[in-house]
Amino acid sequence: MSDAAKVLVERRGHTMVITLNRPEARNAVDADVGRLVGAALTAADEDPGIRAIVLTGAGDQAFSAGADLKAIMRGEPILEPGHEDWSFAGFVNHFTSKPTIAAVNGSALGGGTELALACDLVVAVETASFGLPEVKRGLVAGAGGIFRIVEQLPHRIAMHLILTGEPISAADAQRWGLINEVVPGGQALDAALRLADLVERNAPLAVQASKRIAYGVTHDERGGEAPKWALNNEEFLALLGSEDAMEGPAAFTERRPPVWRAR
Repeated sequence: MSDAAKVLVERRGHTMVITLNRPEARNAVDADVGRLVGAALTAADEDPGIRAIVLTGAGDQAFSAGADLKAIMRGEPILEPGHEDWSFAGFVNHFTSKPTIAAVNGSALGGGTELALACDLVVAVETASFGLPEVKRGLVAGAGGIFRIVEQLPHRIAMHLILTGEPISAADAQRWGLINEVVPGGQALDAALRLADLVERNAPLAVQASKRIAYGVTHDERGGEAPKWALNNEEFLALLGSEDAMEGPAAFTERRPPVWRAR
């Protein structure tokens, strides 16, 4: 597969559909994916004809498995060089005034959950699951997942996900208000497009202004998130230098249980 084929971008009326297209890798994110998604988001933001953005994954198994750990083990960067401020997948800290909708077509773990948390609306298939399993790999959810999931879920439900790394089902995610709608398998994209249509019936400038007000956006940053990102990045970078942070991905790629040393 060519680098450009890792992300598919399609215009459907006033909606841009961005598809993570690495089903063989469970739509894991590498630097190419971040570059392509970031460019698509910028193009959508600059196009007055685009009024909503849908983010989904190829296939029916995974929305996204998160960061490509094999690429990390090869020493490859995950963030798009020159646009590290966009954060994971060129998306999670890349603000756009256009409404964003996640069409979760399968499991959304780690970075997959962080992508969903970054969206304004989320629909998911019945078999989808959400979670932040990074602690099982000696890492932390470094793409905004920790502080956003605490804001979007009841505190103890969020802390259970953060500290245990265990996922929750789509039904539970809807029950706790993490997602908007649960649909049968294969129908996530159609449901997201229906939501986009509802949004697009409204005055686009009013919708965009409403989104900025809701998030307290100034200078393309969500209000109050700057210090959270600073703490997030400080902790994440410090952790990357630990033996456990190297052991987790190594154990994953070698298909063995990790041996933690707390150092």
